[in-house]
Amino acid sequence: MSLVLAGCAGGPSSSDPSASPSGASPSTPQPQARITVDPAEGTAEVMPDETITVQVERGDLGDVTVVGAGGDEIEGQVQGRTWTSSTRLKPSTEYTVTTTAQGPEGETTTDTSTFTTHEPEVTATYGIVYDGWTVGVGMPVSIQFDSAVTDEKYRRAIERAVSVETTPRTEGSWGWLDNRQLMWRPKDFWTPGTTVTVDAPITGYQTGEDKWVAEDVNGSMTIGRRQMATVDIADHEMTVSRDGQTLKTFPVSSGKPGKRTETRSGMKVVIGKQREMTMDSTTLGIEKGDEDYYKVETDFNVRVTWTGEFVHSAPWSVGAQGSTNVSHGCVNMAPQSAKWFYNNSLVGDPVNFTGSDREFKPAEGIGVWQYSWAQWQQQSALT
Repeated sequence: MSLVLAGCAGGPSSSDPSASPSGASPSTPQPQARITVDPAEGTAEVMPDETITVQVERGDLGDVTVVGAGGDEIEGQVQGRTWTSSTRLKPSTEYTVTTTAQGPEGETTTDTSTFTTHEPEVTATYGIVYDGWTVGVGMPVSIQFDSAVTDEKYRRAIERAVSVETTPRTEGSWGWLDNRQLMWRPKDFWTPGTTVTVDAPITGYQTGEDKWVAEDVNGSMTIGRRQMATVDIADHEMTVSRDGQTLKTFPVSSGKPGKRTETRSGMKVVIGKQREMTMDSTTLGIEKGDEDYYKVETDFNVRVTWTGEFVHSAPWSVGAQGSTNVSHGCVNMAPQSAKWFYNNSLVGDPVNFTGSDREFKPAEGIGVWQYSWAQWQQQSALT
């Protein structure tokens, strides 16, 4: 009798060249990296402030791109095997998420998915006022929204997102002049020659109930020479200085005292200039037939308030200039004097009015200098 010894049943033959030491068939698929995207493929109505995440299991994360239909790319950060978006989304936009990952055996997996963001009732818009201009030393950075931003939580979020850079470095603070105007005011008047850049990356930020921003706006401005004017309403005189030296002194006539046309006292800023215009009191609610009604053609108009105050040529009141206040609220000057002031003024030049019992309210113009530095800082939504 012979005895045969056998090994474990089913084991591979040592002479079989296709044998696998692990016991797996060479045709068995290797495990691939698993990619999970949130929001998932086909998701609609994703809110612009939601965070996008991409995670990888059974492998290592490679590249992640999140691109909107218009080509805008969402930025993000990687921690371990997770990518997280760091910028907000544009409303009413389809996004494509493309991810690559490397599996445990080195093979590459690519995943593509899409989602669509919420279409708001209102697409909020805004602008950087005086972008690209050379302005006077009193001009603040101004971000102006086309509709009111009334909720403090939205104001705070926007204020945290925007920034100002200046050369030379300048101390300043954001503050809300009113519900539509977010301004950055230096502590004191600007140093001439300062360059200012404004970054307002607020796409995907909310400004009101179902109102979302869909475009970023950035801007810049340069500070010109230091020119300041003072209007003494009671003494009927304007003085203009540049770099601390008096340039001109003019006789003027301001608004009639004790009436709604009385010129306002306070630190104003030149808002704009218009060579010729028709001044019509109906734009201020003073209708024809009212004793204060007017409609006149004027030249060399330098605007200092939104409520109708200008410095302009007034040949009809030359006899009163320097002695009596007879205007409807503007500063009247002789034609040649008004022409000089018009030609030598920059938007942003400070114009300080004194001698009236009627005080200029900040929102009636660019009224940031009506606040002390401490008061202005309290206009920030972050205080």
